[in-house]
Amino acid sequence: MVDSTLDQVGKNLSEAMRFLGEEQREPEAATERQHFSRSCIPGPLQGDGQDVATVLRLVHNLIHEEEDEEDKPSQKMQNVGEHGQMALLGHSLAAYISMMDKEQLRKLTTRIQSDTTLWLCRLFRYENGSTCFHEDDRDGLVKVCRLVINARYEEYATEGYVVLNTRQPVIYQSASCRPGLGQHLCSQLGLPLSSLCTVPCNTLFGSQHQMDVALLEKLIKEDINAGKLPLLLIANAGTPGAGHTDKLGRLKELCDQYNMWLHVEGVNLATLALGQVTSSIMAATRSDSMTLTPGPWLGLPAVTAVTLYRHEDPALSLAAGLTSSHPVEKLRALPLWLSLQYLGHNGIVQKIKHATTLSQLFLQKVQSLTCIKTLVEDESDSPVVLFKFNQEESTASSESFCAGEKEVLDAFNRWLGEELAELVPTSGIDVVELEDEATCVRFSPLLTAAVLGTREEDVESIVEKMTELVFVMSSTMSLREDFREETHKRSPSLRYINEFAWPGLGVVRYEMQANGMDEDRKKQEQEKINTELLKKLQDLDTDILFSTGPEFVTEQGCIFVGMVTDDVDVSDLVDTIAALGRDIEESGKLLQNMTEVVRKGILEAELQLQKANEEKLVEEGMLRQLPVVGSVLNWFSPIQSSIKGRTFSLAAGSLDSTEVTYSTKAQADRPSLQDTPISSSKKLPGQKLFRRAGASTDSTETSCTQAEATFQEENPTGIGSSINPPISPPTPEMPHHTSGDLVPEKNLKSSSEIDDLEASEEMHPEGQEAEGSTR
Repeated sequence: MVDSTLDQVGKNLSEAMRFLGEEQREPEAATERQHFSRSCIPGPLQGDGQDVATVLRLVHNLIHEEEDEEDKPSQKMQNVGEHGQMALLGHSLAAYISMMDKEQLRKLTTRIQSDTTLWLCRLFRYENGSTCFHEDDRDGLVKVCRLVINARYEEYATEGYVVLNTRQPVIYQSASCRPGLGQHLCSQLGLPLSSLCTVPCNTLFGSQHQMDVALLEKLIKEDINAGKLPLLLIANAGTPGAGHTDKLGRLKELCDQYNMWLHVEGVNLATLALGQVTSSIMAATRSDSMTLTPGPWLGLPAVTAVTLYRHEDPALSLAAGLTSSHPVEKLRALPLWLSLQYLGHNGIVQKIKHATTLSQLFLQKVQSLTCIKTLVEDESDSPVVLFKFNQEESTASSESFCAGEKEVLDAFNRWLGEELAELVPTSGIDVVELEDEATCVRFSPLLTAAVLGTREEDVESIVEKMTELVFVMSSTMSLREDFREETHKRSPSLRYINEFAWPGLGVVRYEMQANGMDEDRKKQEQEKINTELLKKLQDLDTDILFSTGPEFVTEQGCIFVGMVTDDVDVSDLVDTIAALGRDIEESGKLLQNMTEVVRKGILEAELQLQKANEEKLVEEGMLRQLPVVGSVLNWFSPIQSSIKGRTFSLAAGSLDSTEVTYSTKAQADRPSLQDTPISSSKKLPGQKLFRRAGASTDSTETSCTQAEATFQEENPTGIGSSINPPISPPTPEMPHHTSGDLVPEKNLKSSSEIDDLEASEEMHPEGQEAEGSTR
């Protein structure tokens, strides 16, 4: 008969997971989530309690709070599966079991730990082993070191660290170990960093990622001669970055020779559960201890890591913390105990075999790509596939290599890994940094396949997407030098920025030509120009990505050009950038100088108005200037004035005579800056900008010429004008044949009336206007 409480624990867990995993929420739930978001600031505990549903709803809202604040798309919670639910149930049951009677609890925990130890030792071929379950996967190694110190220093239990002064202990680790592991050991054990010895990897013979055994033996002998005590060696069965395995058999012989403890860790230890195991991995079963991480291997959430070890003295194991006399601490094995029973031996082996099959399938397919280089020496046996984009494979020669090429390749490989991880989320692709190979892309299904549910179809998708991305990367890499040269040709208008960390065609900045301007002012204006230029480029009908680049860059106010294909006309692209920048700069100068132009025009008009009045006085005489007498004289003896009106052109910033205007009834035509021949860049209907129509440059020019009329017909005022900016900036000249083109001189009395000049108006001498009013 099943305990009703246990049954209720299972039901509550299922209900909680169902509630937290719901994707579609009702509209009122979104409003309620906003309410919880506003009240998420910690405050006093409410006096009245809340039911389970309310508490779970609060947890759900807190999980999705960041998505609501930043308007992110709702992210689906990871599906843990039924075997994962067993692990989660184990945590709930552990809390319930901890309230049992002490004697009953002791018997139950002893059975759970004994079963789990037996299953794991048989599964991973580790005979006569004991287990230590720990949350942090480094804690097992820390406790093993304490065990070795207690075993090698007999008086350590009574004298403490004083006995270590007699012979300083030394811990050896490979240079390929995970970063910070040795420092963590020293800090937890209270040892100086001088007790840590990092052994380099092979440099001349053998794998460049395996520990140099000959150099290790030399270091051990030197430490012994210096009065130190070689204590423990940490070896890898799958390095954290590349998945390489040390020569475990040779290292075990060396440890036996110098009475050292051998500890092994790494992802490749999972393959010990398979039917066929390589000899290099099988040697790990002879080690003194090894750490396993079944959680990611089997897709089990919140499952502890396990350290298997062999030691005959239980008292020393208890003193080192490898075992515990508290039954509650033994309940750490309960989630793994439940999950192992649920999966069974065949289910566990099947999951690990599925992951290794995925890695071998991916390796076979990725090796067919000539521009991809794989970096695992023992490729046929390694469950980790490490690869990178190789420029030497994608280009005919290495002549295009320039300064900073290594940084450029690192940026391209980083972009490749990030794009693959985004395009195929279930792939588990990630980017790793290696000391010798720099930035690489890693596919390690043993760590991700069980959690993400990676299938063979996902491997096909990875290879398909990678083929497309590598083609774009190869094209971009081959055109980077052309982009740099084309930019230098247009100096000083454009400046090429050497941003090696940018995965794209290149980085460019428009340099404004302003002599004598203050540096701070020039910097601000230049930043405005490049910001506006970036907006115009982003509005163009093209597949090329223009951006401000990554968050942390050495140069500010630049335009970062993204990946391109091989049919991009780099010269046309650079021409467009330079022309648009020049257009923005000149337009800005026009707006800045418009006030000064109008002010000077008004002053000139005032001078000419005064001169015209003086000439009028000389020509007509004093009598005609008198209000009554002048009208009578003009009536008896009309006079034809030779004084002409004036027009003020905002485009030219000059005063001109209206004689031509009155004779032709239209303002004199001026060459419009808008009619200036534009750039020769054209595109065929449906063709993206900067694309060559033919396979070569010559055919491109021909096809572009033939498509010119069609392009102008389809784009009379749209994209064509923005892509092909005029050589000089357009000036705000007013429309022709309007009375607004003439500015009356009598209204141009002072420079303070600039705001009233919305158009040009006709200017008459003061005397003639008086005549009209008298009539």
